[in-house]
Amino acid sequence: MVSPLLSATAVTKAYAGVPALSGANLVVAPGEIHALMGENGAGKSTLIKILAGVVTPDTADIAVNGQPVSIDSTKAAYRLGLRFIHQEFNVVRTLSVAENIFLGRNYPRRGGVLVDWAALNREAQRALDRLGIDHIDPRQNLGELSLGDQMLVRISAALLDDAKLYVMDEPTAALTRDESERLFHVLREIRASGSSVLYVSHRLDEIMALCDKATVLRDGRSIDSGAMADITHDHLVSLMIGRKVEEAYPKALATPRDTTVFVADGLATHGLNRVSFRVREGEVLGIAGLSGSGQSELIRTIFGDARVTAGRMQLAGTDYDPASPAEAWQSGIAYVPRERRAEGLVMRRPIFENITLAHLKRQSRAGIWLTPGREKQFAAQLGATMRLKAAGPEQDVLELSGGNQQKVVFAKAVAGDPRLLLLEEPTRGVDIGAKFDIYSIIRERTARGTAAIIVSSDLPELIGICDRIAIMRQGAITTIVDAAGLREDDLINLCYGRATGMVA
Repeated sequence: MVSPLLSATAVTKAYAGVPALSGANLVVAPGEIHALMGENGAGKSTLIKILAGVVTPDTADIAVNGQPVSIDSTKAAYRLGLRFIHQEFNVVRTLSVAENIFLGRNYPRRGGVLVDWAALNREAQRALDRLGIDHIDPRQNLGELSLGDQMLVRISAALLDDAKLYVMDEPTAALTRDESERLFHVLREIRASGSSVLYVSHRLDEIMALCDKATVLRDGRSIDSGAMADITHDHLVSLMIGRKVEEAYPKALATPRDTTVFVADGLATHGLNRVSFRVREGEVLGIAGLSGSGQSELIRTIFGDARVTAGRMQLAGTDYDPASPAEAWQSGIAYVPRERRAEGLVMRRPIFENITLAHLKRQSRAGIWLTPGREKQFAAQLGATMRLKAAGPEQDVLELSGGNQQKVVFAKAVAGDPRLLLLEEPTRGVDIGAKFDIYSIIRERTARGTAAIIVSSDLPELIGICDRIAIMRQGAITTIVDAAGLREDDLINLCYGRATGMVA
């Protein structure tokens, strides 16, 4: 009988007395792609960090190829043949692509002294070639790349050498469909070679199509483990959340009103080409398009992060031209960024400070003195509304699961009762239960008259939560369609500029 490639049994870990893992078990066989499933907060990230040697478990029995091991450091995990691609970007944007691929590794040297830059770039190119990437120069500064390309670089780094087990946490969250398909091809090659992949994703269609087996965690415990061929989509969802979800998207609580909240008229800036649209009170407008079509540029222009070179904007009937994001906040526009850790949160500060960060004057006494007690009470009330799972408002954001971190970002955004919500990939890396909570938050806010603009690469999400969807191509809006009755293939065709017969 072949020994498991990896086994981790009776794994426990608690933070500040709050259990993150309570006797979790995981067994990965050689030559398989194994899904690790569960809602945010189920314990997946903690288990992965234990395997990576980043977190020390309270108890654990871990074996590799049947031999008991102790993973007390990242170097120990590396020596055991374990490679990790974490959900959040662990990159240095000021270094080159090649230097990022070699982070944590010894650089090739000439005479054992000087860095052999030519060899470094050649090896980095070899890693990129394995993913079929021909548009990235290994000498290029990483910060110049899109988020999707940065993720491809991180994945390439893990593929630089042959390993026993590749652990991937939400690797496709920032990738396009074509980029994801290239990754899947490589993962199947890894499986065929006899190595294994531990794959974490909240995209169930990926799990069903790619993985051989699945282990489901809930509340820090192993609920079930078995072959994907024996698990249906609905059963997998019910295992993760402990109940059936009849609908993926909550129903709208009200219809959009006739009053216009925001107008863009011939808007132009770097990356935008004469964009025009309007959003009404209570309306959710989706922005769809192929990667690099101008979606992010549009959101950041509205939020004051880019200067308008032509056209104009209006907010609530008044000319609007913010000089900075701070001015946008003050005008009643809130933003949920694509990268919560890099752009939306101060990770080593408590929940209440993150929520009130953009609203300090409102939470202070006489607009001058901060009152932590008042901030904590406000954050606790808002956290309850957000269904935030945390020990309390004083808990550091770093200790929260990805889904709960995203809820903190949302709490900060809605704390000032904004007129307009700008949401960029609002459920990236969030499980199905937390997604429903976030959609419910959007529904509740729009029912009160707030307008929302959502940029998302998740096309079913746009169809399920939006009233209308604007299609962007080459920095311009080509058409705007009603979301009701829209099919995913219709939306894909519109993004590619193909005629569909849809009425704009």
